[in-house]
Amino acid sequence: MSIRGYLTPTKKYKMVLSAVHMVYRLVNSTYNVRELSLRLTRLLCQFIRASSSTMYIIDPETKKVDLIAMFNNKINILLEKKKDIAKHGTKEERKVTEGYAIFEDHLVGLPLVADNNVGAVFIRRKKGEPPFTDADKEILSVVAEQSVTAIKNLQLNEAQQKVILGSIEFIGKMLERHGHSSATAHTPVFFKIVECLGRKLSVDDEAIDNLYYASILRGAGAIDVPYNILAKTSQLTPEEFKIIRNQPAKSAELIRPVEFLRPVLPIILYHHEHYDGSGYPSGLKKEQIPIGARILSVVDAFEAMTIERPYKSRLSIKEAIEELKRNSATQFDPKVVSAFIELSRQKKFRKYLSLGE
Repeated sequence: MSIRGYLTPTKKYKMVLSAVHMVYRLVNSTYNVRELSLRLTRLLCQFIRASSSTMYIIDPETKKVDLIAMFNNKINILLEKKKDIAKHGTKEERKVTEGYAIFEDHLVGLPLVADNNVGAVFIRRKKGEPPFTDADKEILSVVAEQSVTAIKNLQLNEAQQKVILGSIEFIGKMLERHGHSSATAHTPVFFKIVECLGRKLSVDDEAIDNLYYASILRGAGAIDVPYNILAKTSQLTPEEFKIIRNQPAKSAELIRPVEFLRPVLPIILYHHEHYDGSGYPSGLKKEQIPIGARILSVVDAFEAMTIERPYKSRLSIKEAIEELKRNSATQFDPKVVSAFIELSRQKKFRKYLSLGE
């Protein structure tokens, strides 16, 4: 039997307290359910010395499992697909996701329950390994209790984010319908191009999410720009150009009150900056410009060159890429342009570029 079966009350208390502290730190440094569930499965395996840990998260609307996180002390896996446990789950999965606990020598499963069933968590040991002790089960219970509130809060926060983004997208579509398309609309594959470029440049998942939001919101400030300026086909006057240059700041100002979008502000605010410092609004140059803004700048310019406008004819993909090359190290970050060119040789990425035309 594991030494933990003989823990003194004091040592047991310290172990439980340590578990509470570790979960608290995880919760306060994690901002979405996906990442939290992955980190919790790692924590359980490390803390309880389980051979594997699995966490199921139930969608509050459909009441079906839509996220499964797993860790086996080697690989952390996240499955984001709907699974009807009632029809396709094992006996143990069905029992625990319905709200019942399982306590066996090599398997412990606990429901994650608040006012409703949030999900379930399992820990497993292989045959031949020591059975789980009461101390192990108590630590799992503490982790489960501490996790439920965090998961509920994150789910609520994510639901609110969807409502806010949906509202902003709706405003963008309304602006487009009323003739503001040149400043607010993107081709349907715009973000796919941005995402591929971000992955190529090794930006992390959180930065990719921020690029997604920036892709949607970068033209939100157009709502304050008079239509006659946005629709103008002749050269802008200095006063009109000043209004246009102020659009990124207007976009940032519009979304600043939304807390979860704060990391997106620098991308929106500085995606018109130039690598050589000649851009606006702040004249930033090189690494002073956030990487997300440098990525968005290249894709934004490529799209602008390959879309037909009333005041200009579009360039071909080849012509637009040549234009990016010519402006590399002046308007654009040469690393971003180089990554774009490398990707343009790949069939999948080339397809995205073609769909954007």
